[in-house]
Amino acid sequence: MDKLLLIIKREFIARVRNRTFIVMTFVSPLLVFAMIGVIGWLVSLNKDQIRTVAVHDESQYFVSAFKDTKNLRFKDFSSSPLDVVKDSVVLKKFYGLLYIPKPHDTIDFVNSVRFYGENAPTIEILNTIERVINNKLTETKLIEKGLDVDAIASARTKISLKIENFSGEKSSKLSNIIKIAFGGVAGYLLLMFIVIYGNMIMRSVIEEKTSRIIEIIISSVKPLQLMLGKILGTSFAGVTQFAIWLVIGGILMFISVFVLGIDLTGANPATTAVYSEARNLEQLQPILQDIYKLPLMTLVCCFFLYFIGGYFLYSALYAAIGAAVDSETDTQQFMMPVVMLLVLGFYIGAFVVIENPHGMVSVIFSMFPFTSPIVMLMRIPFGIAWWEIAISVFILFLSIIGVAWIAAKIYRIGILMYGKKPSYKELLRWMRY
Repeated sequence: MDKLLLIIKREFIARVRNRTFIVMTFVSPLLVFAMIGVIGWLVSLNKDQIRTVAVHDESQYFVSAFKDTKNLRFKDFSSSPLDVVKDSVVLKKFYGLLYIPKPHDTIDFVNSVRFYGENAPTIEILNTIERVINNKLTETKLIEKGLDVDAIASARTKISLKIENFSGEKSSKLSNIIKIAFGGVAGYLLLMFIVIYGNMIMRSVIEEKTSRIIEIIISSVKPLQLMLGKILGTSFAGVTQFAIWLVIGGILMFISVFVLGIDLTGANPATTAVYSEARNLEQLQPILQDIYKLPLMTLVCCFFLYFIGGYFLYSALYAAIGAAVDSETDTQQFMMPVVMLLVLGFYIGAFVVIENPHGMVSVIFSMFPFTSPIVMLMRIPFGIAWWEIAISVFILFLSIIGVAWIAAKIYRIGILMYGKKPSYKELLRWMRY
């Protein structure tokens, strides 16, 4: 036990005293916020750009329906020949040219409208143009049928569904977005932590193996103690770094939002939707109720449980891979299955859980130990029975014992093997020793 504590202390000190570790601990939050600021600035530039579209309307019926907006201008060139207008649009560097022919019948007309431009127009501009033409055509047909357009327009009613469960608790229309945001952030943080610090363990093993220091260390401690010491020491260093990131990130967010007045949600459609919905005072209360009703305590507790379980599970694999090879370039064939399992968990959470958090696929992958840390964290905000979480955690920690035993077998032999990249067949043979 004393030797294990000594290894943990040594690994922890070696990590936190590393110059790269210190620089990244304090620089990474600054880089992240700088990147968010640049993205927000670029998005604002894109929104402020004014685009001009020339309109060549041979029918002389639709051009008046196009109204200028904040970022979109329409210029009428209907009196000039189409070829001349095309040349003029290119010369003046307009965004594009909308060509509307004379309508002979509705079907031919609908298939004859064209948009000319150097590049494909944005979805927003296409929707704007199509909406104007569709509304105008609809209005024309109604008039032709002798219907009162104003009466029909005044009869149109827009409803806003109020959502509540059978016990009377109200919910907002953005309830699922809120749940996805909380679960997605938790799953993504866990994924990044496993990848970053798992690779750190693997590189540490490779460095000691190539420098032959491992031969001296292994004469004093057992391989299993050395592997566990590396995992624990690196994890403590990682937790320390993560805590510092949270503190610095919180300070930077406070300064950005409340001191500098920077909108950090401008580049994110989901948060923008929540914000725009929340500006309506009627909708603000259900949104706050949705956040209040989230199992936040369960999510926080499970985050630490799955963080510990997932980290130890994958760290054992990273340590075994580091012991099996002599350089980082040789790790690719063994890293692919590990990375694929992590990516699989994130994509199952991002696509399947969002669609049906209580479906069979979501349940299976939230129990499978190599994907459960990410998938289950994404399911928890949607309301999961405690026994499902208990079974998932039990399977995860039981799997850690099995994976650690297998990894220790590979680690015990691999750390003293040099000059040859082992195959999967050889790794299976090492497990039997």
